[in-house]
Amino acid sequence: MHPLSLVTIPEGNLPELLRGWGEDARAFLRHDVPKIVLVTVVSFVLIRLLRFITGKVTALQTRKLPSGLRAQQVRTLASVITSISVFIILFVAALELLPLLGLNLGPLLASAGVAGLAIGFGAQTLVHDFINGFFILLENQYDIGDNIRIAGVKGTVEEMTLRRTVLRDDDGTVHTVPNSQVTIVSNTTRDWSQITMRVVVAYSEPSDRIMRLLQQIGEDLRHDPTFADDIVSDVQVPGIDRVGSGEAEYLMLVKTRPNRQYAVSRELRRRIKDCFEQNKIQTAAPGRVYVMDQGGTKAS
Repeated sequence: MHPLSLVTIPEGNLPELLRGWGEDARAFLRHDVPKIVLVTVVSFVLIRLLRFITGKVTALQTRKLPSGLRAQQVRTLASVITSISVFIILFVAALELLPLLGLNLGPLLASAGVAGLAIGFGAQTLVHDFINGFFILLENQYDIGDNIRIAGVKGTVEEMTLRRTVLRDDDGTVHTVPNSQVTIVSNTTRDWSQITMRVVVAYSEPSDRIMRLLQQIGEDLRHDPTFADDIVSDVQVPGIDRVGSGEAEYLMLVKTRPNRQYAVSRELRRRIKDCFEQNKIQTAAPGRVYVMDQGGTKAS
């Protein structure tokens, strides 16, 4: 007989076969379908309840933290917890439903165990990514929007998950860093940033006069309505930081809100330039740029 030929059923056995199918169908509808419906409904209710609770917690934390410093951490952790919980609920529901549908889980679980062992040996880095990413979120080492330096690259955090962190640097380049590569985090926008500005003038200029002018410039900027919310403390002028080669270098320190140090430093340089021109302050040498940032932002 050809392998694709149809198998004929004796005419006398057809009623018995149909009766058997009918009894199986009635038994399935009477005993198994209610269990399937119950498992499906319970799973659906648990998932909705979980999402409702995490949504409420996230909204509450966001209202309590209007600055948004830890709001992103709460949202990310809530998303991760929700995803893991939903997976567990669906996995348990599948284990309950498959036997009701007549599928034997023994060989399937045995194969999954062997495959999981093989995959586990090759996924150690992936596991390290997830573990490290979890602690980054739990300890709130950085948030989306922070300017950080990790794994030898620096930029603004655009996306963060349990597996990776995406940074965009100043020239627009996007860096994708696996969380397993994050060993040291340098966050330049946590709590406050600091401008360390060095102003170089001629050695012959009176020190008291220069410090008084710089202090006045800082006070005017501090009380300017445009920048009052950006500067978090009084501008400090500690004094002369270096003397040599016919010049004197004065230090200014300004603490600002995260990511606002750039706008404040530009305005501060402009005001110093205008003030020095009005008061005939001599520069150290012709053509020299005498107001410099020393690359400093610090975190408390």
